[in-house]
Amino acid sequence: MNPIKKLQNANSRIPLKFKIWMYFIVFTVAVFVLLWIFQILFLEKFYESMKTQDASESMDAISEAYDKMDKTEFNSFISKVAVDNDLCIEVLDRYGRSIFSKDVLGDCLIHGKENRTRVYIVNILQSEDKIIRYKIKNTRTNYDMLLFGCTLGDPENPSGFILINSALVPVGSTASIIKRQLMLITAILIIVAFVISLFLSKRIARPITGITRSAERLAKGDFDTRFEGKGYLEAKQLADTLTYAEKELSRVDTMQRDLIANVSHDLRTPLTMLKAYAEMIRDLSGDNPVKRNEHLEIIINETDRLSLLVNDILDLSKLESGKQKLNPSEFEIKGKMMEIIDRFSGISEKKGYHINFEPDEERMVVCDVVKIEQVIYNLINNAINYTGADKQVYVRQKNLEDGVLIEIEDTGDGIEEDKIKLIFDKYYRSENHKREVVGTGLGLSIVKAVLKMHNYDYGVRSVIGKGSIFWFKIKT
Repeated sequence: MNPIKKLQNANSRIPLKFKIWMYFIVFTVAVFVLLWIFQILFLEKFYESMKTQDASESMDAISEAYDKMDKTEFNSFISKVAVDNDLCIEVLDRYGRSIFSKDVLGDCLIHGKENRTRVYIVNILQSEDKIIRYKIKNTRTNYDMLLFGCTLGDPENPSGFILINSALVPVGSTASIIKRQLMLITAILIIVAFVISLFLSKRIARPITGITRSAERLAKGDFDTRFEGKGYLEAKQLADTLTYAEKELSRVDTMQRDLIANVSHDLRTPLTMLKAYAEMIRDLSGDNPVKRNEHLEIIINETDRLSLLVNDILDLSKLESGKQKLNPSEFEIKGKMMEIIDRFSGISEKKGYHINFEPDEERMVVCDVVKIEQVIYNLINNAINYTGADKQVYVRQKNLEDGVLIEIEDTGDGIEEDKIKLIFDKYYRSENHKREVVGTGLGLSIVKAVLKMHNYDYGVRSVIGKGSIFWFKIKT
């Protein structure tokens, strides 16, 4: 097996709670590693960078304040900057004479050092940007010190100079203290993180584990399974989705059983009749032409009924699988509807049904004529099955600006509101179904599939005790 696939298979067998715990521990360790790196290894560089930045910003602030403040305010400002940033500051005139100084270091390299300050002034004047930045070793204390200097006023014709001195105190002892403190904190927090991560991993994984067990029971056919997703939003949403899926699967399973029972009944009845009448022809009416023809007619009718059932099942299967494609063409809808209604003339004469057609003006439409013809035929056939004792069925064509509305109305018992959403389901069979004409119980499912393929609007309006109106709109 491929090594990558082996690793993937191994990872797929790791429990969720262990993965969460492992990720939490890795995160904790990574945080402490970064903390040690920045606090111990980079502490000295970070300290020097901050001191350099403070000294540079202080020098810029004093230079800007020089032309904006009087002497008293300027001296107060320098004193405040020196104290706040732990600096030694020397302000010199254009001749290098000290005007004002502030020493908070106690060991300043510029305070009272006229010879040195003159050297620094020369270096400032000789520098390209009239600024110096030095890192100098203090020979008495052996500390590194920062020395910054710049001009006051016009750099080409300065009215004075600023010299700033800042000590870089060794941070070795400080780092040692921090290191000991970090070791103690690290040990404590790793233990705490271990316990907390173990608790959190179990808590986070518990809803998923419970949902998984419930899903296993559902997979075995237990449709009374309940999914609990307490703990966090995603688990609850997953539980609610699976609960909804469980209800739908339960409903589909029940309806599928009903379908098998109904189809089995529809198959058994004609098969029984076929066998019975075939035996009657063999044993009784073989030599009687009248009886033989009568029995043969029944066999032919029952064969047609079987063929219709099988064809409806195959048509519905093809429509729902997407194997059938639309073949749109232009035709006259009024003429097509009259043609379909004429097919029911035999039923009208034999059974006493009255199909009342209320047409509008002729309208050209573009759609799959064969499939739309099947839709209208199935809806009329359904109306005949469910209409009332008056045996009236009303078919209407209403031309609209954006299409043609087709309505088929019966005068039957109507449909309860909670059953309307199920009426087009291929597994649903109404309790009020009447078996007076040839039908398979799949007609409305075929209607739904065809209209969805065309992306046409459709629906049912029903009033209990008065009947139902099935409608759809052909878009133009």
